[in-house]
Amino acid sequence: MKYLFDTNALIYIHDGKLAESLPTGYYAYSVISEIELLSWPEIQPTQERELRVLLTDFRRIGVDAAVRETAIRLRREYRLKLPDALIAASALVLDATLFSNDQRLGNVPGLRCQPLQLKHD
Repeated sequence: MKYLFDTNALIYIHDGKLAESLPTGYYAYSVISEIELLSWPEIQPTQERELRVLLTDFRRIGVDAAVRETAIRLRREYRLKLPDALIAASALVLDATLFSNDQRLGNVPGLRCQPLQLKHD
């Protein structure tokens, strides 16, 4: 099975907030998530190093023509923010389930979106 992480899912993994283990499968993330994670203005050098190491465990999906065209359609039809449209398009093009706790993405027809169960503090 193929899975793509939304940015929020990568944050939960990094922070150790998952309540359950992830299923066995092929894992990827969008280059958009990488940019969102590493461009946070308050990121500390230690956090940046940890995130870069985490990302090496998964395949990075770039923005090719198929992702661009799908993102354009999603943004136009569902009025998604550009990063969300690109991440959702990446999952659709990859034919992957998107791990995301963004409820709005769960409303995109054809997008298999699975929320992550989080530990309660």
